Amino acid sequence: MAIDYDKLINWKFDDIEQTYTTKDSILYALGVGVSMDPLDMDQLRFTYEEDMLALPTMSVVLAYPGFFLKEPEFGVDWVKVLHGEQGIEIHKTLPAKGTVIGTTKITEIIDKGEGRGALMFSTREVREKASGDLLATLSSTTFCRGDGGFGGPAVEAPKPHTLPDRAPDSIVELPTLDQAALIYRLSGDFNPLHADPRVAKSAGFEAPILHGLASLGVAGHALVKQACGYDPAKLKSLKLRFSAPVYPGETIVTEMWHDDNITSFRCRVKERDLVVLNNGRAVIA
Repeated sequence: MAIDYDKLINWKFDDIEQTYTTKDSILYALGVGVSMDPLDMDQLRFTYEEDMLALPTMSVVLAYPGFFLKEPEFGVDWVKVLHGEQGIEIHKTLPAKGTVIGTTKITEIIDKGEGRGALMFSTREVREKASGDLLATLSSTTFCRGDGGFGGPAVEAPKPHTLPDRAPDSIVELPTLDQAALIYRLSGDFNPLHADPRVAKSAGFEAPILHGLASLGVAGHALVKQACGYDPAKLKSLKLRFSAPVYPGETIVTEMWHDDNITSFRCRVKERDLVVLNNGRAVIA
């Protein structure tokens, strides 16, 4: 089995229309660990429908086309697929409920060579249906670990953001629930790697791993908390690299460097002292 480059790079995705409610926004927030302290009124704004706010990182689950790489026609070894990088650009504050249209396209596929995998780059625009306003632009890099050497282009991948060479200016520790992946998947990513121990072991993991985008949501929570004072409108963009998997139940420690309106960041899991999100860059209003 090998990647069908022509089919994948030219694939025309149908626009996805999604109506989401405050219940969906609450479910997303709970899935990334918000309101672990249910008495924290700042966090409650994201998990209680009265005068409710939405986390800006929730844009990653809206109008999502699904786990399309599982389809055999693309020739991808889907069990070995991992999320490599993710970017979010917020154009308009995300409402806690509404109807959106998502437009997805694959922009590039890089062949890293036999035994080294392949990189697939895609973008998704999420628009508010009623106004037509662009809410968010999402950029994603998918690492297809089992698909190198298919004969595609071998151009160099973009360089990641470099973190400052000094001690972090601030640190936020946030725990995750043991059942975090089972909650987060209800926001739309049903890859069995995050739920079925048998699939996880066949992919080389000791247990189902947390979705990369759930880890991103925890980092986003840390940024909204520390850099934005729990005002989600202040987070304008973020980009990061997924460097290692997180297991549900681990504590994610976000280290931040603040330079004017740029906050650089990385995340490590406390229990294993391992960097799991790296080269993070956020723009704060």
